[in-house]
Amino acid sequence: MAEKSYAVIGLGRFGSSVVNHLHKAGYEVMAVDENEERVQEHVEAATHAVQADSTDEQALRDVGIGNFDVVVVAIGVDIQASILTTLLLKELGVKRIVAKAQNPRHGQVLYKVGADRVVFPERDMGIRVAHNLVSPNVLDFIELSPDYGVAEVAVSEKMQGKSLVELNVRAQFGVNVVAIKTNNDFNIAPGPEVLLQEGDILIVVGHNDDLRRFEEEM
Repeated sequence: MAEKSYAVIGLGRFGSSVVNHLHKAGYEVMAVDENEERVQEHVEAATHAVQADSTDEQALRDVGIGNFDVVVVAIGVDIQASILTTLLLKELGVKRIVAKAQNPRHGQVLYKVGADRVVFPERDMGIRVAHNLVSPNVLDFIELSPDYGVAEVAVSEKMQGKSLVELNVRAQFGVNVVAIKTNNDFNIAPGPEVLLQEGDILIVVGHNDDLRRFEEEM
């Protein structure tokens, strides 16, 4: 599967967190802000860091925003700029737009003007968003330490009807399935013969690099 490319517009705390985690995970990510100082701070933390006014359609065209698979609108307090940027990205044909909202009403407007997903920083830390962008099957991610984490992963078509022993995730990826959630029931320390079904959710723990491989390949 080809790696996706990402652009993050708005380099406050939330946008910076998304940029840093995507870049550390090895993905192409362009960091965009109208503040030159913030852009300079991200020269080493992104594939590209550019100064641009995201409410200017020509400026977005000039930075090649339409070439990115996913664009994250992480603009801070300027709700008007957030909405206009999202609208312009939609008009420019960006495939997937993820936008940060200040409140539910702001989120409703962002959906109406073209956002594919709206996130609320109070609930959605940048690292969780980054994992979900890279792997849509990842429902949640909790960082236990700089190197280890726990992921909630929806069972994919590739996994359905197979047992844990058939998938052999521990040997293949070095991660451990510590629980399976089916509806509201938890199977803690599931046996190797348990068959995975559509709608099941795996609770997987491991090194962040191993988790990322598991998320991408399964």
